[in-house]
Amino acid sequence: MSTEPPLKATATKHRTFFERISGVFHRPTREDFIDTLHEANEQKLIDDSALKMMEGVMQFYNLRACDLMVPRSQMQVVDLSESKDVWLPQMIEAGHSRFPVIMDGDRDNVIGILHAKTILRVLVDPNFKAKDHLRAVKFIPESMPLNDLLRDFKLEHNHMAIVVDEFGSVSGLITIEDVLEQIVGEIDDEFDEVDEDADNILEDPKHGCWRVKALTEIEQFNNFFATEINTDEDCHCETIGGLIADRLEHMPKIGETVVIEGFRFTVLRADERQVRLLKVEKLPTTDPAKKE
Repeated sequence: MSTEPPLKATATKHRTFFERISGVFHRPTREDFIDTLHEANEQKLIDDSALKMMEGVMQFYNLRACDLMVPRSQMQVVDLSESKDVWLPQMIEAGHSRFPVIMDGDRDNVIGILHAKTILRVLVDPNFKAKDHLRAVKFIPESMPLNDLLRDFKLEHNHMAIVVDEFGSVSGLITIEDVLEQIVGEIDDEFDEVDEDADNILEDPKHGCWRVKALTEIEQFNNFFATEINTDEDCHCETIGGLIADRLEHMPKIGETVVIEGFRFTVLRADERQVRLLKVEKLPTTDPAKKE
């Protein structure tokens, strides 16, 4: 006997699901599509990792290079106008694979990228000149979308770009790892050290904002900004990320914003379990005396 009827029933079930996905594509509503992905996850059609990556890709269009870059003041650079006895220990301590190279302390004059592998030759050959073996610099505007940047990284085999403003001044740097982490989550290697307090709050004075790790304790945040967020312990949270999740009343997603006591928090990195990185902006205060 033919088993065609059960197959038809199964096909109908699958067709109904995919028809719903098709319907989402015909309606310009990203939220509906994400809801459908979550339903597919609940039905075990896609696993948690796939769901997280799809959500990361969907949020890519919201982010620009300036959202994820390491601010200029926090860039770890090599100044070849200094003695190698100065910059070589700094490179070894930092543990990065690539460093922007400048001269005479001028961070607006990045002349190349120095790869850590090149330093091996410096160690064995005293006459080796690192300046003669620099790699080309990729400069990008602050407004460059992340999806375009990732495409360029792949095509040009670059791993680092220097971000510049409209006047050509250096604003910061961004790496391919920063971009990929928006899709796959945090990427840690054997050289990453866990330090819950180091660089939890990075200032970006050019754009008037800060990048704050979600695991930053609320007490540290309050001490840094001289504020009293959540001092009444109304949600019993210990970290800024926990406070954001409490105020949103759901797991924060990339691109979501919330205003808390004069600060706007924007989620830059998050996964299905927790928020990772936030952009924090201090909102201007309104002086009632100036109102007419």
